[in-house]
Amino acid sequence: MRKYNIIFILFLVFGFTACTEDFVEINTNPNAITAEEASAAYFLPKAQYKLYSPDRYPYWRGPLIHADRYAGYYTFGFHNSWWNDGLGYTFHGGYTDATWANMFGNYFGFINTYLLLTQPGGDFENELSHAVGLILKGLYYQQYTDVFGMIPYSEAGDPDILLPKFDSQKDIYKGVLADLNTAIDVIGDAEKTGDGVEDISTNDLFFAGDLQQWKAFANSLRLRIALRALDADGDDFASGEINKALAEDLLEAGDGAVMIEDNEISEWNACSYGDIWHAFGAGGNWKLSQTLVNYLRDYDDPRLSIYAKPAQGGTVTVVRPDETEDPEGYTLFPVRIAYILSVLDEANVDYTLEDNDPEYSLTMAENTYYVGQPTRLNGQIKPLARYEIFSDPSDYILGESKTDPNVAPEMVMTTAEVYFLRAEAAVRGFGSEDANEMFQNGIRASMQYWGVDDGAIETYIGASDLAVLNGGDTENLEKIAIQKWIAQYTDGFEGWATVRDSGFPTQLSAGVEDADLFSLGDINGAYPQRMQYGGSAYNTNGANVDAANAAQGDDKQDTKLWWAK
Repeated sequence: MRKYNIIFILFLVFGFTACTEDFVEINTNPNAITAEEASAAYFLPKAQYKLYSPDRYPYWRGPLIHADRYAGYYTFGFHNSWWNDGLGYTFHGGYTDATWANMFGNYFGFINTYLLLTQPGGDFENELSHAVGLILKGLYYQQYTDVFGMIPYSEAGDPDILLPKFDSQKDIYKGVLADLNTAIDVIGDAEKTGDGVEDISTNDLFFAGDLQQWKAFANSLRLRIALRALDADGDDFASGEINKALAEDLLEAGDGAVMIEDNEISEWNACSYGDIWHAFGAGGNWKLSQTLVNYLRDYDDPRLSIYAKPAQGGTVTVVRPDETEDPEGYTLFPVRIAYILSVLDEANVDYTLEDNDPEYSLTMAENTYYVGQPTRLNGQIKPLARYEIFSDPSDYILGESKTDPNVAPEMVMTTAEVYFLRAEAAVRGFGSEDANEMFQNGIRASMQYWGVDDGAIETYIGASDLAVLNGGDTENLEKIAIQKWIAQYTDGFEGWATVRDSGFPTQLSAGVEDADLFSLGDINGAYPQRMQYGGSAYNTNGANVDAANAAQGDDKQDTKLWWAK
């Protein structure tokens, strides 16, 4: 079960534009909240966790089926998976709609309600609480547009406009930055939103009501957005926003913006990896990718055992297809099994292979080797990609059972990411900070976030070439991108954005070519740059979707976003 330290209202019914006096009727129910007790704080939690931990339906189909796999963190496609690893690379209307409508679409109501309640003239008018809402709104739209490209923004929520236009990414980014600047100015030196019912601290999942942390978060988000926009067509605002962000406080202490777990919530309200993993057995499970495991294992990264488990191992048997029934499978069997064995060889697995054609038995030590599964394996090689030879996520990520939830918090924006952004800015010539110092602080912050002890951290930084900026700008930017991507593990949407923005790791951004091994999908093996809009967008606002496609390009996964490199 997903858990959060929040207060819930079980019964609170009122019109969003009604006056506070309307709550008087609630006093007739002794279990209800009185008019004096009601506040905007009760509407804040859903405006936080629903973006990162929605109910199981969109959580499975948005972050897991799409973002986590596009980011190169997880794979399907082992022998007893329900799907080959081409899932998500070929358009699926239902899974796409779950992301467009059920995840991002439904979330709009939570943040819009909170903003309406706290705005001037709202039922719970409070400019500081409203500033918090503006920051969450910016976080939402940054993530939403980075998934689909053009989306409704400037006209969204206008009661007089039923079919809002789709705004360009450039205009959305500029609008979000304007809201963040407003929020930063409004917060100023304030430490909390108010006293009594005006105080959001008990209900605030990110910072327990600490407005200076919210301000630093807004500024950090400004740095993320501005650096992403840098060098995009018409980025006349990016450099100025980067300089402003570097001149003010950024997230620096602790983990950053994360959601810590405490009180149980049903998976049908807020879901987690463990809710899915422990509900369906192997068919619905997933493996860590070869790209991620290789970077961790080959560079002696101490996060490896926290991210993953060693492969189960043991003895597995595969059968060569019958030449008559499946001539292609029979012919390509040597190529495909050689590829699987090459993955084990690359992972330095000591194994034996017994050839009793058509049966082939492979034996490897149990629970010893960390082996990532290649991404985008097709359905034909799937029977050879045995579950037992690839690494699962760790119990820290999944929990040990459905009733014993995972320990890892939901990542929103970590101090590690902010340090990497500062390192990138320094390499690009902004500010006066030392790029290598910021880079290594990012590695330290990430490893501390994942619970690595200080000695292991310093050993890694002192020994690994991947932990020092010692090359030219291009090489240094590659290292920053890869370390940021490693640190963003479990935050698939941002990990995916890192790959699209930087082009690293190239093992992912280059896509796949060999159709005998990989699923090329609708985009002929190219790396996905966005998600398609899906049927629900066309059915409800088709003319504006068509206008967006005419402006940004075909509604395909390989149509690059405005900022993509």
